[in-house]
Amino acid sequence: MLLSDNFFENNPFSWKKNKKHSIFVKCFDKLSNYHYKNCTKYKNIMDSLDMFKNPINKLDQFPYLPVNVFKNDEYITGPKKNIFKTLHSSGTSGNNFTKIFLSRENAALQAKVLAKIVSSFIGGQRLPMLAIDSLDNYKKNTVFSARSAAIRGFSIFAKNISFALKSDSSIDIQEIENFFEKNKNKKIIIFGFTFSVYKDFLLALLKKKIKINFPSGILIHGGGWKKMLEKEISNKTFKKMIKDILNITKVHNYYGLVEQTGSIYMECEEGHLHCSNFSEIFIRNNVLGKSIYKEKGIVQLLSPLALSYPGHNIITEDIGEILGEDDCPCGRYGKYFKIHGRLEKSEIRGCSDVSFR
Repeated sequence: MLLSDNFFENNPFSWKKNKKHSIFVKCFDKLSNYHYKNCTKYKNIMDSLDMFKNPINKLDQFPYLPVNVFKNDEYITGPKKNIFKTLHSSGTSGNNFTKIFLSRENAALQAKVLAKIVSSFIGGQRLPMLAIDSLDNYKKNTVFSARSAAIRGFSIFAKNISFALKSDSSIDIQEIENFFEKNKNKKIIIFGFTFSVYKDFLLALLKKKIKINFPSGILIHGGGWKKMLEKEISNKTFKKMIKDILNITKVHNYYGLVEQTGSIYMECEEGHLHCSNFSEIFIRNNVLGKSIYKEKGIVQLLSPLALSYPGHNIITEDIGEILGEDDCPCGRYGKYFKIHGRLEKSEIRGCSDVSFR
């Protein structure tokens, strides 16, 4: 097993800097070599860059792939017959789509980690859930979009699920009212992608002049604004709308990529996104540049969960900034950070097209 049992200690935010670095260097040495030996396309890229010729003893020195390689080709580690599920994501350009191939082992590991991280924020009990999506999306079986995969992933926290949208993405007022009547005095979860929660749910309720009282509710959202950047509102304004319309004050954004499903970065009570024991972040001043601290740059993400495809160490198309490490007022250890947006106009297509000074 590539992940030792110490990854599953009680608190998923329990490792301080030195302990985490020591564990991750050993893990990523094994994991990188595992993909090198079992994924020909990954091996070819590494060989072309002369990687793995010398021992690596610093985590930020391990080789990483640009995230868009998964849009241009199929990367599978191990026998293709082991793949039982494929995740799809169209990205922001819509021209190519990412395909992530999961074995049963990989999917089970991702679900286990997702449960551990999220339950540390909302508790371990299953709760009634209102998904800001349609039942049709949820029913898809073998090939999942990032959106449907997220609903299925978070459904492990649901005692039962209701869907706030019809198949045409219009709001289903009757279903929402039924959910409210059944659960009006209970702790509940509302889950959805950020832009859909805003456009399809909050604005639709506002237009119909409907307010719902869920004072014990928790709203979890992620995925950002994607193709709705021109309609993006601040996190503060978004939370105020939720409070005004739903009377919910416990709101958690999360950041994550389909390329590293399971390794999500939850927003704490201070408004910071957090790395857990199952993930790490570096910020680089350009695609092949040095890692920087407390400055804006390109986000690099590491996840030990990617076993059936070489997505364990990738550089994204997002701009972020590490705010601190081991000292967030919320009490969680690890790095905490902020996402400032995406690289403008174009995706990363080479090794020198974007830089931060």
